[in-house]
Amino acid sequence: MGRQSRRCRFAWVRSSLSEVLADHDLASLGDSYVNFVDSLVVSDRAGKPAGTKVKGSVLAEALRRAGLREFLPSRMSKHALADAAESLIVYAWLEGRISLEESIAIVEKEKDLVAGLSRLLSIAKDRITFP
Repeated sequence: MGRQSRRCRFAWVRSSLSEVLADHDLASLGDSYVNFVDSLVVSDRAGKPAGTKVKGSVLAEALRRAGLREFLPSRMSKHALADAAESLIVYAWLEGRISLEESIAIVEKEKDLVAGLSRLLSIAKDRITFP
């Protein structure tokens, strides 16, 4: 299945999963992407437009459930764990490994947001390749 990279001037290939998870610039963009995905899921369920903000504690728990905590240094705050989750999700999207539509479908399919984001993180991790 051929995937197109969404190469932007700022989107260079990272060399490892740990490098992606630690990228604060990706986390900033990922924050918007994750909030947009959740807003679309909530809007679809409610039958009307809605804007949401995903809490850091939700993202941190999703990262743990996805088994990604082991790729990060010990003693990280929930905020730092949330940033790592956002980095990975948006990197997978930038690399063309997951689409916006698929991200929405994955999150929407699960019973709660933590489960949906955990599944999205697992899929993102599995699809990303490193040189």
